[in-house]
Amino acid sequence: MNAIAALGIDVGSATTKLVGIDAPGEMVFHRLEPSDPHVEGQVARLLEAVAYTAETPLVATGYGRGLVHQSNRRITEITCHARGIYRALGHGGTLVDIGGQDSKVMALDASGRVLDFAMNDKCAAGTGRFLENTAGRLGVALDDIGPLALSTEAEVAISSTCTVFAESEVISLIAHGVAIASILRGLHRSLVKRVVAMIRTVGLTPPLMLSGGVVRNPAVRHMLAGETGQPVMMPDHPQLMGAFGAALLALEMDGD
Repeated sequence: MNAIAALGIDVGSATTKLVGIDAPGEMVFHRLEPSDPHVEGQVARLLEAVAYTAETPLVATGYGRGLVHQSNRRITEITCHARGIYRALGHGGTLVDIGGQDSKVMALDASGRVLDFAMNDKCAAGTGRFLENTAGRLGVALDDIGPLALSTEAEVAISSTCTVFAESEVISLIAHGVAIASILRGLHRSLVKRVVAMIRTVGLTPPLMLSGGVVRNPAVRHMLAGETGQPVMMPDHPQLMGAFGAALLALEMDGD
């Protein structure tokens, strides 16, 4: 492994990601694990795994970035995801980032600069939590819900836009004997329609790029492409783009 020249850490609601990059800005180390309620201890342990010293520039992002006391700077997820995706894919366009706690849509110019954005952080609908909670009610593993949703053409409309009410609606559908695959397809459609509404607010400038852990779900990708009429583009590690962008910004800061 090449020497780590800079680090980025993304403390999210569901997972915490640490990325190390070398001097040319290539990702040479990454680790992802469920977020611990004791953020400071988890961060210290992750940094210890890469033999972190104060000489290594470190940028923190994510909802828990304020608790990363070792960081040189704390930068918003929007800036970090934009920086990461631009380095990974090499162009501007429309970026959709769907995380566990919020979802964001960003318009990036040809140099990767954020021109406009929309963000949903007030309601779980349109986020990974929406799918996770309802999948739990259905007794389906999170990794299986996307393939199962795509296994059928039958789709049940989920009218509730609130996660709590959607769960009640799902329980009622199960009681009426509706197939789980059809319910899951409807749940994915509900999430995607919320995200597409945000895309329309910002304006869709192709290509449509994806980041965040939720976009690893094949049903989310399939439905986003279908609803927008645009093929979707995704980097090799979409869930790491925030931490990757933070590391790139740390490297640039070190060169100031």
